[in-house]
Amino acid sequence: MTLPDTAANPAGTDRTFQVDLRGLVDLLSHHLYSSPRVYLRELLQNAVDALTARHALEPSAPADAFGVRLYANGSVVRVEDDGVGLTEADVHRFLATIGRSSKRAEQIAEQRGDFIGQFGIGLLSCFLVADEIHVLSRSARTPDAPAVEWRGRGDGSYTVRTLPVSARPRPGTTVTLTPRAEAGEWTRPAQVHALARHFGSLLRHPVTFDDGTGGPGASVNPEPAPWGRAYPTPGSRSRALAAYGEEVFGFTPLDTIELDLPAVGLRGIACVLPEAVPAGRRHGHRVHVKGMLLSEQAEEILPEWAFFVRCVVDAEVLRPTASRESLYEDDTLVAVRDALAERLRAWIARAAASDPDLLARFLQAHHLAVKSLAVHDDEILRMLLPWLPFETTDGHTTLDEFARTHRTVLVTSSVEEFRQVAAIASAAGLGVVNGGYTYDRDLVHRLPEIRPDATVADLDPETLTAHLDTVDRETELAAAAYLAQARDALAVFDCDVALRTFQPASAPALLVDSREARHERTRSQLAREQEGGLWGDILGALRQEAPRAQLILNQLNPLVRTAVTIDEPELARTSAEALYGQAVLLSRRPLRPAESSLINRSFLDLLAHALRKDS
Repeated sequence: MTLPDTAANPAGTDRTFQVDLRGLVDLLSHHLYSSPRVYLRELLQNAVDALTARHALEPSAPADAFGVRLYANGSVVRVEDDGVGLTEADVHRFLATIGRSSKRAEQIAEQRGDFIGQFGIGLLSCFLVADEIHVLSRSARTPDAPAVEWRGRGDGSYTVRTLPVSARPRPGTTVTLTPRAEAGEWTRPAQVHALARHFGSLLRHPVTFDDGTGGPGASVNPEPAPWGRAYPTPGSRSRALAAYGEEVFGFTPLDTIELDLPAVGLRGIACVLPEAVPAGRRHGHRVHVKGMLLSEQAEEILPEWAFFVRCVVDAEVLRPTASRESLYEDDTLVAVRDALAERLRAWIARAAASDPDLLARFLQAHHLAVKSLAVHDDEILRMLLPWLPFETTDGHTTLDEFARTHRTVLVTSSVEEFRQVAAIASAAGLGVVNGGYTYDRDLVHRLPEIRPDATVADLDPETLTAHLDTVDRETELAAAAYLAQARDALAVFDCDVALRTFQPASAPALLVDSREARHERTRSQLAREQEGGLWGDILGALRQEAPRAQLILNQLNPLVRTAVTIDEPELARTSAEALYGQAVLLSRRPLRPAESSLINRSFLDLLAHALRKDS
């Protein structure tokens, strides 16, 4: 396309955009449609919409009076319908003008919501697999309407001509494609049949397929959607829905949840995944609009927390995007998403009230999803919080069971803090919950809403150290020289050293240090280095008040009892560094470069000392 030269044409004569159809088709294939296979979906949509218009024109006709017939023999692909058809004026108006849609015609404007797609841009998708499109149509609006032929080519040219009624005795439209050689992947008979079943298995109009071998045509949609069929018993219905979910998604559902929203004409099922999925990983859902498959990856149909189900639904009023491969985010979709979320909540409530075995299996696999929901949903919180599993000093258990043993429930702010203190806290009789996982800390703090007799508090270093026994004065004086050497060696890590007794005796040392304290020390250090001078001195003084880490040595441990008697300064420093390094490793927090260096150095120094002693 070139712009007019207004200097040479001062009158500003109106001109027409020149459309490069090949370039437009390339744009469609790379940026609008996900795959060339959508050509068949677009042809089916056009045929079904034509049938919808025909039924509106002849409402007394039986529902199965009109249908769609597909034909593919390797040389051509043909889609024929008994729909409303096109007049010659319609052909000129809709097929010869890029972007015009027959669904916007005045005569059917009031029925706009009954149609799946749009004719104009959808027909262009056929150029993804063919260089020529042949349309033969006859309108049902006029009894003696002639047949009209439109033939469009990939270079942008087309012809239109009127044919006698005998060219198409019955109203409707036939679209014939002559596929390109490289498009055989999408136009072989078996593939056309598979695509027709994939996109049209839930269509409400009869669709048949003929592969040209002379055999009877195969039905593409022989049965209505499984949720629309009658079953002799509720059990047989449940089994049929589960079998359909397994066929569609490839897994046996833990349970199936029927979805029915009459206000928007939506029906379907949600299949509960039998295994856990990574937090936040959202599965795509199969969404049909008026029976036609719109998308297999429609994440937007459910809220983010509902990643424990996969859905297949058929709706009447959801609005497709231009590519008809996803849903347009509007008020209707928001309302549908909220309503489906409520259906999932109701299923959880029913399982909690009447099927404890199902609830247990569900929570075992999807407790994280339920936790994410419970944080924002008071009803789910009250119903399921006592049943949700948490990591505690008593092992993995429910909060309800844990609160029966520990009237005061302490919760850590991080996983590493829990790992630092778990063994010692358990030996001291403290009940500690690991609050470092997503949602856990917030949920534990809400336990008193469910159990008013329970008390929840954050675990801090003072709480833990208060439960450690002090050593007698004589023992502490005997260890004073060693403790001084240890404090000097670990001063670079802002770490104090103390001697206590605690269980288990196999633990030589405990490092008490919170993430917040480390961040504060790092911030203070950076600020002091950047400021320097007077401000550096002031900040240095304030830094002394920042929370320090504390290495607590266990006097009950044989190794520690030996270490505190060391009178050789260098060996005392090395042993303190080794004890610090071992405590850091047990905490499983990320090592700072200086700590990694210290662990390596202290190990080599102790090894060298042992070798010298043996020699």
